[in-house]
Amino acid sequence: MAFAEPADGGRSKPSGEETPQPERRAQPWAPLLAVCAGYFMVILDVTVLNVAVPVIGRELSASLTGIQWITDGYTLVFAGFLLTGGALGDRLGNRRIFCSGVAVFTVASAACALAPGTLFLVAARLVEGLGAALIVPGSLALLQQAYPEPEVRSRAFGLWGSMAGIAACAGPLLGGALVSTVGWRWVFLINLPVGVACTLLTLRYVARSPRRTGRALDWPAQCVVVATVALLTAALNEAGRRGWSDPAVLAGLGLAALTTTAFVVRERLARSPVLPLDLLRSREMSGGAAIGLLFNFGFYGIVFTASLQFQHQRGYSALGTGLALFPAVAMTMFASVLSGRLTRRTGDRPLVISGMLLAALGLTGWAAAGADPAYALLVAPMMAVGFGTSFALTGSTATVMGAAPPAYSGAASALFNTTRQIGSATGVALGGTLLATATDYDAGLRLSMTAGAVAYLIAAGLAWRCVPARTEGA
Repeated sequence: MAFAEPADGGRSKPSGEETPQPERRAQPWAPLLAVCAGYFMVILDVTVLNVAVPVIGRELSASLTGIQWITDGYTLVFAGFLLTGGALGDRLGNRRIFCSGVAVFTVASAACALAPGTLFLVAARLVEGLGAALIVPGSLALLQQAYPEPEVRSRAFGLWGSMAGIAACAGPLLGGALVSTVGWRWVFLINLPVGVACTLLTLRYVARSPRRTGRALDWPAQCVVVATVALLTAALNEAGRRGWSDPAVLAGLGLAALTTTAFVVRERLARSPVLPLDLLRSREMSGGAAIGLLFNFGFYGIVFTASLQFQHQRGYSALGTGLALFPAVAMTMFASVLSGRLTRRTGDRPLVISGMLLAALGLTGWAAAGADPAYALLVAPMMAVGFGTSFALTGSTATVMGAAPPAYSGAASALFNTTRQIGSATGVALGGTLLATATDYDAGLRLSMTAGAVAYLIAAGLAWRCVPARTEGA
């Protein structure tokens, strides 16, 4: 796949911009490789750890609460600080914040690998989450900067998005292989060479980003955002364990609603808002973010529930489960490349709609396969879900990023990824509840599939109204 020469970061020199680097003949694929390496490392760190947690708990003599915090602490900080990372990138330069996030994440990974006890590991995981929150918003902003041509940018967005699907299914495979051979500490040590390579590639081939130091950071709003996302994510995590009617879950959801209201009020009054409300009123911005929430709800809900079903009902090992889910992830790379090539001819809207409909069809087929179907009957539905989700991701990403002015590209990326994280947490929480409360595992799985299919159908309807028929400039 050919990529056009990256743009030189924009030479308009807004106030406070860093001095541009000297012109260099960069490899056209280098910015994409650098950004995707950082994003893949962040997502893989979630999925690869799931296999290692039981072993970590035994070796460190961790309590159940400690084990939960090893996994949930990272997710809470990551989701809570995404908008802060986006705002810092817009103000101080997305490349600078991206590289800072990679450095924080890499050092924290080394600390996790060397952890002598549970408390130390939990603290290092919290720092890892902060690094991830700095990496992800800047990743999309840097791709938008590096590839200004809509067709090429769509391909880059598609490959960026496919990293999440690949990491979701490759994590159990890699985690199982590492834990069973060299030990759980290598689950974190593998981040070190990736982090170093990502930093070197970014500094060498990605142009410096504009800095807008005149824009003040609205710290009260940032704190409210952190509180909102943390409360919501924690409530959703607990809902999967305790049930949706548990007082702690209801209290968390209620407090999240209050802090959301406080954020809206603050943004109306702020001179320099985190994300101007005018942008949120944009059909493309809000609709694209909602689509991201819905397809993450469907995809990660099915990955979670299917993983449990394969292991608990069919007796698959962690490695076997990763292999069983491989048909879904195998389609993500192909779909992202294809959608990036088609978008110039068709525009984004048909691709997003058809992708969501195909994914809904896949989940419906799985649910209709009956109780404990033969694995061969599940291959085609899994391929449809993986292909459809990745096929739609490119256009929805381009829609959100295209709706934001360059000065707010980091914030737009953060909003999109925050809603996707909320969708993932909701899908996992609801899937866990349905499995726990249904008459049997197969019934819970089919209910989860049905809920995911409905989410995909709603996303298709939103795409019809919110995704532009043609990408601007295509």
